[in-house]
Amino acid sequence: MKYLQLAESIITQIKNGELNIGDQLPSVNQLSSAYAMSKSTVLMGLNHLSEKGIIEAVYRKGYFVRKSNVDHDYRIFFLMDKITVFKEELYQAFFNRLKDQADIDVYFHNHNYRIFERLILENLHNYTHFVVIPILKEDVTRTLNQIPPDKRIILDYNQEGLTGNYSAVYQDFAGDLYSALREVRDRIEKYRRLVLVLPDNIYYGHLVREGFEKYCREFGQASTIIPRVSADNFAAGDVYITLNRYDIDDVNIIKEIHKRKLQLGKDVGLISYNDLYMKEVLEGGITVISADFTRMGEEAAALINENRIAKIKSPSKLIIRSSL
Repeated sequence: MKYLQLAESIITQIKNGELNIGDQLPSVNQLSSAYAMSKSTVLMGLNHLSEKGIIEAVYRKGYFVRKSNVDHDYRIFFLMDKITVFKEELYQAFFNRLKDQADIDVYFHNHNYRIFERLILENLHNYTHFVVIPILKEDVTRTLNQIPPDKRIILDYNQEGLTGNYSAVYQDFAGDLYSALREVRDRIEKYRRLVLVLPDNIYYGHLVREGFEKYCREFGQASTIIPRVSADNFAAGDVYITLNRYDIDDVNIIKEIHKRKLQLGKDVGLISYNDLYMKEVLEGGITVISADFTRMGEEAAALINENRIAKIKSPSKLIIRSSL
């Protein structure tokens, strides 16, 4: 393709020291004449270099050399909701797989739609790939669809309504909970009731609820859904499923168990989301449903490295411990 000839020529000039950081490139008209290419082909070549972060466009001034290290194949926009132990694990696995082939810029939207939209729209022409964790209350479909499908990789949450042939590595929140409950059905049936503790700020909560209600409906399981655990709604004989990312509900359950001289795993059951080191030893071990965030990051990196488009369901694992 002719535009790649232009791009390679500019890269060679940077490698040879003929062009340095901050140097302005010839105008589009000059490049068109020098390389006997149409202006549209020249712009394709310049956009290709911009996406890789090698040059940058300055409004009404032209194109300038941005970096001298031009050996990386990719420039990746990585947008996360917020930093947690698990998201750090995901990113580190992604980075380790691509650190020798890519420049990776990390951004955070903190569940703020305006920040999410601004970051994406301002950078649409600056990266070869966009890796996005789109966990927000608002519908972000329109913004995500601005990203060309072949450059779009959705992580963790399977956003509905996206167009084009794009990639995703995501959790099946409904299916994973349903499957986990089926796996421990014999243990659940020893208790009086199954209780889903579902705070209002869990962005994927409707999917967890879907899996929970499907299981309870299919097996005639007595159940209820509450937003938080307190002394007033805590009861012996219940199995609690907790999702609070700060584990506040786990702490409240254990405090009530101690206060009432009950035994976890016998009088009260507990299934918690996402495994932390402390859950392995706390109260003899907490049963968890946990996504494999390392695998999720590695699979997203492999999609880029292999120039492959796919939608990959990343399975969660159930780790049974003495709390159930």
